[in-house]
Amino acid sequence: MGKKAILPPGGDIENVSLREALEERYLAYALSTITQRALPDVRDGLKPVHRRLLYAMRLLKLDPGSGFKKCARVVGDVIGKFHPHGDQAVYDALVRLAQTFAQRYPLVDGQGNFGNIDGDNAAAMRYTEARLTEVARLLLEGIDEDAVDFRATYDGEEEEPVVLPANFPNLLANGSAGIAVGMATSIPPHNVGELCDVALKLVEAPEAPVEELVKLLPGPDFPTGGVLVDDRAQIVEAYRTGRGAFRLRARWHTEELGRGTYAVIVTEVPYQVQKSRLIEKIAELLTARKLPLLADVRDESAEDVRIVLEPKSRSVDPALLMESLFKLTELESRVGLNMNVLSRGLVPKVMSLTEVMREWLAHRREVLQRRSRHRLGKIIHRLEVLDGYLVAYLNLDEVIRIIREEDEPKAELMRTFSLTDVQAEAILNMRLRSLRKLEEMEIRREHAELSKEKAGIEALLASEKKQWSVVAWQIGEVRKTFGPDTELGRRRTGFAEAPDHGHEDIQQAMIEKEPVTVVISEKGWIRALKGHLTDLSTLTFKTDDRLKIALHADTHDKLLVYSTGGKFYTLAPDKLPGGRGHGEPVRLMIDIDEGHDVVDIFVHDPARKRLLVSTEGRGFVVPEAEVIANTRKGKQVFNVSGKEEARLAVPVAGDTVAIIGENRRMLVFPLAQVPEMARGRGVRLQRYKDGGVSDARVFGLAEGLTWTDSSGRSFTRSQAELKEWIGDRAGAGRMPPSGFPRSNKFVG
Repeated sequence: MGKKAILPPGGDIENVSLREALEERYLAYALSTITQRALPDVRDGLKPVHRRLLYAMRLLKLDPGSGFKKCARVVGDVIGKFHPHGDQAVYDALVRLAQTFAQRYPLVDGQGNFGNIDGDNAAAMRYTEARLTEVARLLLEGIDEDAVDFRATYDGEEEEPVVLPANFPNLLANGSAGIAVGMATSIPPHNVGELCDVALKLVEAPEAPVEELVKLLPGPDFPTGGVLVDDRAQIVEAYRTGRGAFRLRARWHTEELGRGTYAVIVTEVPYQVQKSRLIEKIAELLTARKLPLLADVRDESAEDVRIVLEPKSRSVDPALLMESLFKLTELESRVGLNMNVLSRGLVPKVMSLTEVMREWLAHRREVLQRRSRHRLGKIIHRLEVLDGYLVAYLNLDEVIRIIREEDEPKAELMRTFSLTDVQAEAILNMRLRSLRKLEEMEIRREHAELSKEKAGIEALLASEKKQWSVVAWQIGEVRKTFGPDTELGRRRTGFAEAPDHGHEDIQQAMIEKEPVTVVISEKGWIRALKGHLTDLSTLTFKTDDRLKIALHADTHDKLLVYSTGGKFYTLAPDKLPGGRGHGEPVRLMIDIDEGHDVVDIFVHDPARKRLLVSTEGRGFVVPEAEVIANTRKGKQVFNVSGKEEARLAVPVAGDTVAIIGENRRMLVFPLAQVPEMARGRGVRLQRYKDGGVSDARVFGLAEGLTWTDSSGRSFTRSQAELKEWIGDRAGAGRMPPSGFPRSNKFVG
């Protein structure tokens, strides 16, 4: 008998769809992560943990001019009052706000070990001390003047600001990065002087296009410097859409060492690149012989970055050396731009540069209005009190009598002099020492000043133009404090054009130049032996296999493989297997079609041309620059069909073609009769009744035709001696001259 289900007390079991329950709970988790952890608010550029850190430090009176306090004290207040998370996570956030190599404008002034650019961690929080910086003071400015809304903390015992007043464009100035659920943000830091210029431009012309703004804000400004090498159009597009990336390179220069030698000195590394890991990576590549232009790397850094790169020889082009390093190491990095932020602190949205700056300006205007209304309320209250004081001074004796004799002096004062509750209370709380004649004059002076200020604030609140004028003045003051003339405000990241060196040059630079002998067997096994070998008699091959082609090359060369299917393939000699074994099948390196074989293999010369000939005697001339294949599948150049196959790829070195068929008939005709094509079937070169082509050669008619017999003897026939073989292409030809090899080849 089965067990009876136990029902929960006070009700029945409720059936809930698992899918709906998961969707509901996961959505709540996702929204919490997006709004309360990972994405910054567009108005102050802060995530909740950073906002709570700054607010807690302000409550601890850690202002820029005050003394330092232990970071453990700060972290304790933050996690105890505002942020119920792990102390290490909060301390890590505090440390980052103090790191000058991580924050363009640090919000925390740290004392002690706060880590370094090598990736070393900060000391424990019980050893380090902190206080706010001037930038943080600007972010908090006016927070006690009803500038922003507050909300209850997680336990309801305290209040925390929803957003900071942010008299500083912190989102773009310091940047932000975070990964939420289904979305992320990545904003690099920028120069605050340039951001102020953009803000002032938008105050003046709210509809200014992004192109105008990028003239004022040419790109990010990283705390570690570096050089941006992006195209201007790409930068404009990134700021227009809010998505993109920036190519950032290390800053370097050459240092002469005498006798024509030099060293490359790296003085700035890309943003968020650990210097020690960077040097380790370069050393690993050096050991693996992937940086043939580099001899050594040293770290001579002290307070400043100084990485010394020694070239292999003084003839090495420093620009090419650096290009090879940029390609393989983090000396060049890509910094992403994904301005996914919380609009008005609520809605995640990818914003453009214009939208981000407009929201910050709108926030600054709202803060100005709220602070002005707050100040206006204070002034109105004070004027009300001062009016009561004046009544008391004008009727001092009666006021004193009422206070001394009446049982309810407050009510009597209000009835007798038509005072408000606030005024009566203020009179009753006056000190005796204030009852001087001089005090009346002070009250009248203060009343006049406050009345004037009240009129000014009311005029400000009634005029949008005046409000924007004040906002612009505040931005101008920030620019003065952190402008390009200041040490903190000067631009650190430079700009440069993209390098002139092409991909080919860089590829060559990363390959150590060595002579090799490339060997391919009849069955298609290929290998590369070190050095230019002349004696190949000691080479061994697999059973029933033998040498087909051997040629000399360098590891910087390109090898062109020509197949019977009319395709060209490209191989790199440095990627070929070594000569200790029999090599590897060439089919493992290139995708030669089934049933096709290798016709020829040779070193690529982009300035050379080749005469391609098929078994049926058709052909054309093609520049070698046109036959380079960029993939394993090769490049179709000679179109063959049926039983026809590609047979020859003869170098063009002259003005005349000599061709001989398997039927032992030779024909000589001008090369001008053969078309030059990038792809095709060509034209008929020689006509055969039986068989097909055997060999062909392009030569200079004035120098004569030369061939070599099987014994290695050379024979030359002059133009006059070749007269009876000279004709037009597509002829049948006649028997070759005496002494021509029986193999029907120009090299016997």
